[in-house]
Amino acid sequence: MKDTLVLKFGGTSVGSAKAIRQIIEIARRAKTEWHNVAIVVSAMSGVTDALLNGAAAAVAGDELIAEKTAAELLKKHFDALDELAPDAEEVRDFIESSLNEFVTLAHAIRVLGEASPRALDAIASLGERMSAPVVSAALRHTGIGSEGVDAREVVLTDSLFQSAVPDLDATTRNAQRVLWPLFQAGKVPVITGFIGANEQGVVTTLGRGGSDFSGAIFGVVLDADEVWIYTDVTGVMTTDPRIDPRARTIPELSFREISELAFYGAKVLHPKSIRPVVEKGITLWVKNTFAPEEAGTRIVADGLAQLGDLRAVTAFKGQSIITVEGRGMIGIPGIAARTFGAVARENTSIVMISQASSEQSICFVVPSSTADTVVKALEHEFRLELNRRDIDSIQKSGETAIITIVGAGMRTTPGLAGKIFTATGNAGVNVIAIAQGSSECSISLVVDAPDAQKAVLAVHELIVNSSPERSDEC
Repeated sequence: MKDTLVLKFGGTSVGSAKAIRQIIEIARRAKTEWHNVAIVVSAMSGVTDALLNGAAAAVAGDELIAEKTAAELLKKHFDALDELAPDAEEVRDFIESSLNEFVTLAHAIRVLGEASPRALDAIASLGERMSAPVVSAALRHTGIGSEGVDAREVVLTDSLFQSAVPDLDATTRNAQRVLWPLFQAGKVPVITGFIGANEQGVVTTLGRGGSDFSGAIFGVVLDADEVWIYTDVTGVMTTDPRIDPRARTIPELSFREISELAFYGAKVLHPKSIRPVVEKGITLWVKNTFAPEEAGTRIVADGLAQLGDLRAVTAFKGQSIITVEGRGMIGIPGIAARTFGAVARENTSIVMISQASSEQSICFVVPSSTADTVVKALEHEFRLELNRRDIDSIQKSGETAIITIVGAGMRTTPGLAGKIFTATGNAGVNVIAIAQGSSECSISLVVDAPDAQKAVLAVHELIVNSSPERSDEC
């Protein structure tokens, strides 16, 4: 038998009694092949959003929504327990207590008129804190020894609420104290994802991709042989199957490839969720809870990925191009630095950058929701240059989309860019701006929002028709 396996299940995988039954079967099979199996779970699907919406309503002065939300979530969890572990009264009591805590927090927020990051972490953590006991009780009810584990007992973080950073050394020591005795007793720990606690014991959350990040953390601190991330799709797809039903699962992706896909809008693992596992050489798989017989996608270190030259294409919608241009910009040092500094002061992330070699213009892409704010900030920063006509204009575009094509073989395969532009041109798509990462593992094209689907379909046609071949680059 193999030694240690960490299974991480997302919100849809724990979203109902039917889904949790799939987890039970996956865990049962895993226990026949592995000495130690640990499970990390997200909140039941929709629960975290409901909790945070209740908090937002409380900030606005409406406390009734929080009470209504608590009643709905109580029913959701109790319904699952009725089917999976009807005798788990202690779990029912815990869920009821947790939702009473939520209502109390919402009341405090309404009185204060604001929700601090610490308060939001306390509220957001409740979803995982309720789902783990439900899954653990369901396992026990079917004869699989299990115990729910609150990650606050194990994952020590800093105090950066809503995006806490774990201390892996301290977390490893805590895991040896809390989790290894459960393994030695033959039990399957069911651990809350997404959360930890600081040195004062105050709950923190790990931010975007936090539950998957938890799976990686426990893989590392338990020195696991493999980590399997379960979602509701069969691995990472060549594109969104809602755009093109011919989308297929990619058997292998490198860390860099999946990082590019995640950054540009694909619903795949967040890069921070992958990095600790890949750096330690732990095998990582992305699998489908509802099709466990499918192999899924294996994430490998850069340079080891196989398959063809083009792997996947994704559309990152809701973006706008900001253009700073003027003949007086030529040769003037610091224009780019001041531009990006002004954007940074507005706490806005730049998604893509392109600059003319003549230095007469800089264009970059930001979320459309921030475009007006960014333009105002730049107009203030360059008010003197605008008056002197050194800078002619600062403009924003209408809504655009970034089409990103990823492939490990792009570095060594001549003519790929030409194929991409020919395909999009033949589809009647006008490319507004272009950027290629220095890694040469991706090319990004900016197109008008209405052309996004046509562009994805045109590029995906190339992927569908390409023949697999090995690439050791990237």
